[in-house]
Amino acid sequence: MDVIELWNGHYACLLQSALRLTNEQYAAQLGIGVRTVAAWHSDPAVVPRKEMQQLLDTAHEKAAPAARQRFALLVGRGRGTTAAGPVGAQVLRVAIAVVIREDEVLLVCRRDDDATGLTWQFPAGVIKPGARAETATVRETLDETGVHCAIRQHLGNRLHPITGVLCEYFLCEYLAGQATNSDAVENVDVMWVPTKAVTRFIPADTIFPPVLVTLEGQT
Repeated sequence: MDVIELWNGHYACLLQSALRLTNEQYAAQLGIGVRTVAAWHSDPAVVPRKEMQQLLDTAHEKAAPAARQRFALLVGRGRGTTAAGPVGAQVLRVAIAVVIREDEVLLVCRRDDDATGLTWQFPAGVIKPGARAETATVRETLDETGVHCAIRQHLGNRLHPITGVLCEYFLCEYLAGQATNSDAVENVDVMWVPTKAVTRFIPADTIFPPVLVTLEGQT
């Protein structure tokens, strides 16, 4: 098969395998967020919005002949996936920052790339291979929100129930900076929310239990 009429998460991941790119490299080539690539891995049936369809068309059209041939073979033979995801893909690790300022916690409002709407989340960033999770937590929080923070405690890790990526959670102390939306491509807003009101923004059943316990202790 040489033409994809409608891209979904499965085909998008097969193209990634054919191009032999990591999640970060693939996201950079398409000009999208790494979280979007992670969503394709976790939900092969998801259908990207129209703009994303065009980006995938372009990536396929501009691929080298050898990569196009690999893609056709993967699609035609139904290969390219394993229990851990597409061939050649690396496990995606994300650092989650639970930043506390007195009785408030920092949240960001993200755009959903699958057009399902907007979601409120804790600041987060990809942990690059070889990098320390603590460093990524502090750096990504500053890059996303303009807030300087310091790690207070590691709260644990889990495979996220929605995205399927490995998340490392850190309780952080606010140091300085005004909360601003510094990543307008992926985020819509940034704001401080009373810790007791977090579940109005994020469903309680999707919040990592140790985070809920920590937030309850701050009220």
